[in-house]
Amino acid sequence: MPELRRDPIVGRWVIIATERARRPAEPHPPAPPATPGRLCPFCPGHEDKTPHEVYASGRPGDAPDAPGWRVRVVPNRFPALRIEGEDGRQADGIYDRMNGIGAHEVIIETPEHGRQLADLADAELTDVLAAMKARVLDLAKDARFRYVVLFKNHGRTAGASVEHSHSQLIALPVVPRQVQEEIEGARRHHDLKERCIFCDIVAQERKERVRLVHENEAFVAFAPYAPRSPFETWIAPRAHASRFEEEPRERLALCAQALGTTLRRLRAALGSPDYNFMIHSNPLRDPPSPSYHWHVEIMPALTQVAGFEWGSGFHINPVPPEEAAEFLRKVPG
Repeated sequence: MPELRRDPIVGRWVIIATERARRPAEPHPPAPPATPGRLCPFCPGHEDKTPHEVYASGRPGDAPDAPGWRVRVVPNRFPALRIEGEDGRQADGIYDRMNGIGAHEVIIETPEHGRQLADLADAELTDVLAAMKARVLDLAKDARFRYVVLFKNHGRTAGASVEHSHSQLIALPVVPRQVQEEIEGARRHHDLKERCIFCDIVAQERKERVRLVHENEAFVAFAPYAPRSPFETWIAPRAHASRFEEEPRERLALCAQALGTTLRRLRAALGSPDYNFMIHSNPLRDPPSPSYHWHVEIMPALTQVAGFEWGSGFHINPVPPEEAAEFLRKVPG
């Protein structure tokens, strides 16, 4: 059974998940690109190679775990957290711990093995975001969960262990410290100025346009003012909204357009980099927030965290965000 343990100094929770060590990893050097003939577990016709699906879109008829789907969601075979049981919060001397309860799922973004997220049409990307939304809404019914982390690891250096394009989600019984810090910072700004800090950022980026990468009628993509890594890019709603899972499909379609354009520009500018992206949203049990604003954070894996970063919490970024945004604006999306 996985376990969550809390650092008593900074309040950070970590997951101790020994079963994750058993998940498959590609050999080194990497093998040639996989094909459906190599029994990729995420390809159509191999649905029996995964746990039973919890969501699928596009399949004609009602037969589960069968080909014909556009997006498919399955439990992770090697989960960081397990859905069975109670949190079992307890003290261990000065330490706090709880059982590793949660949910860990894989969103298989396309049935076509060789396609990546940046290859998908806007309508296909909308299906992916709609699948994420549906799973968050379903998991929110479980009173044990307080937050759902939606994320993607693209490429080996970004942490992907399976080649077929996919994203993941992990439902947690606690709010991650990084998200909590964002929420608290946004609340302080709102208490002082009675405005959402994210709305202020979006307004300034749209006005100055030096860090702007792309915008449409509902979303804006921009390089944040203080990026942690080169070409870090955020996507945020232009109008205030604190929960990703409350977005209607027509706005998800506009988010998909902004996301697809940004990923294609990053690929064109950087030569198909490995990357991570995360969706930050308001916690499940909190009321809608006037101060917090959901958003996507995209982090190309271009630098390595080393001793200084681990020891200080500072990040060294050799590319100013203004230069990164200007470069991305010049490439096709």
